[in-house]
Amino acid sequence: MRARNLPGRAALYVLVGAIVVYSLFPLYYAVLTSFRSGAEIFSTALLPTSVDLGNYVAVFREQPFGRNILNSVVVATAVVALSLALGVTAAFALARVRFRGRALLLLAILSVSMFPQVAVLSGMFELVRALNLYNTLPALMLANLILTLPFTVWVLTTFMRDLPVELEEAALIDGAGPLTILWRVFLPLLWPALVSTGLLAFIAAWNEFLFALTFTLSNEQRTVPVAIALITGASQRELPWGNIMAASVIVTVPLIALVLAFQRRIVAGLAAGAVKE
Repeated sequence: MRARNLPGRAALYVLVGAIVVYSLFPLYYAVLTSFRSGAEIFSTALLPTSVDLGNYVAVFREQPFGRNILNSVVVATAVVALSLALGVTAAFALARVRFRGRALLLLAILSVSMFPQVAVLSGMFELVRALNLYNTLPALMLANLILTLPFTVWVLTTFMRDLPVELEEAALIDGAGPLTILWRVFLPLLWPALVSTGLLAFIAAWNEFLFALTFTLSNEQRTVPVAIALITGASQRELPWGNIMAASVIVTVPLIALVLAFQRRIVAGLAAGAVKE
């Protein structure tokens, strides 16, 4: 039996290896190129021949890239906090409170996430201008909620529905109110879901480009995707690819670190569907 399974296992390993190489090779080549300078950048060698940190130094010297990273951290963190705070309360109402039109409201929330960014760009621009938030970080926080909040509400509602009704009934018998049930009973059980949805919201806000490009004007207010896209050389034909690759590696490392740090909770959150008794 084992001999018969060898070809299948070998094919599986080859397929997995091909997927890993296909997924990781762009990142590897970006790291490799970030350590090259001059004509060596266009070399096709797949192994490093030298290590030059000049591109990383130039990224921070030629533009306020440190400020751009800080802007992205502030915007992404605020978006995650607002999405989870609003998402948890909305999910509690949609999952545990019975009222007319609940299914229609949940469908409407999901439908918002189906619209492309371009479709809501003009309306969001008018809203940002009316609130006098143009070229400010709160404008990006408000705009990014359109991308993260519907998904957060939908996922947390699904998890909230799977929590045992007996827990809620026991808390009601003890005299707990809705907010107490939410924060003291349900919230500790939702940590895997909160971590997984929060991380996905953070990644979406960190990588968002269109709103950041439209609603910011100065280098000091831009986030890292726009800052990288606007890196230019002496002329349009002489793009500093080494600087671009170095900046791309710098902004990718935090996301990889977050995923590795919370990978167990992410898997638990995505696999959870019920609470063990």
